[in-house]
Amino acid sequence: MRARFIVLVSAITLVGLVCTLLAAPPKSETVSYKSGDETVTGYLALPGSPGRHPAIIVIHEWWGLNDWVKEQAQRFRDQGYVALAVDLYRGKSAADPAQAHELMRGMPHDRALRDLKAAFDYLASRPDVNKNKIGSVGWCMGGGYSLELAENEPKLAACAVNYGAMPTDPTLIQKINAPLLGNFGAEDRGIPPDAVRAFEKAMKDAGKTIDAKIYDSAGHAFENPNNKAGYRQDAAVDAWARMLGFFGRTLK
Repeated sequence: MRARFIVLVSAITLVGLVCTLLAAPPKSETVSYKSGDETVTGYLALPGSPGRHPAIIVIHEWWGLNDWVKEQAQRFRDQGYVALAVDLYRGKSAADPAQAHELMRGMPHDRALRDLKAAFDYLASRPDVNKNKIGSVGWCMGGGYSLELAENEPKLAACAVNYGAMPTDPTLIQKINAPLLGNFGAEDRGIPPDAVRAFEKAMKDAGKTIDAKIYDSAGHAFENPNNKAGYRQDAAVDAWARMLGFFGRTLK
């Protein structure tokens, strides 16, 4: 009996050792993939564990693909997701609002949507991704594009929006299949609470799944600490926890 126990313990230890050896350290890299006839790049953050993982398309604010957005991709990676931060500005980023405004205005809308769908297709083609468990998340401009991806990609499994523009056209809302999570600020002058509540009602009236929260004393971009005047730490921590819970329920 004792010999069998020793053999069993040895087998368990061996399995653990094999799993440890198979697991690679988490990594991040720039990847290229096709968007129509063009080649685009993105920032890919990969978990170290083997096998297929759920994946999240990470969509930047109007500043572009900067270090903060890459950090969000890394945070999702650390939770077991393959995270792809897209670069809708094609290598450009902004350091001041005027430049960010120009980049956003100069970005062709149809090209941005094509790049997002290309990101979805790229993730779905990867052997380390569960193609049925791909979601999206965005902040500010990226929040609006996260919703637009949900409107245009019926296979998207989850959509998170952080103070992003919302559709008002019922035909667009009807196209959304993915469950939706929204985090908004009560003092956001661009996306006021009344607009959030109207969108929430329209989603529910259309039989869609939505969980929207409006944070008191928070304005636009309250989750980004680089927004020195508008960052709200307590709200940002809660919004992050809500996103992790949401993606845990919908993608894992």
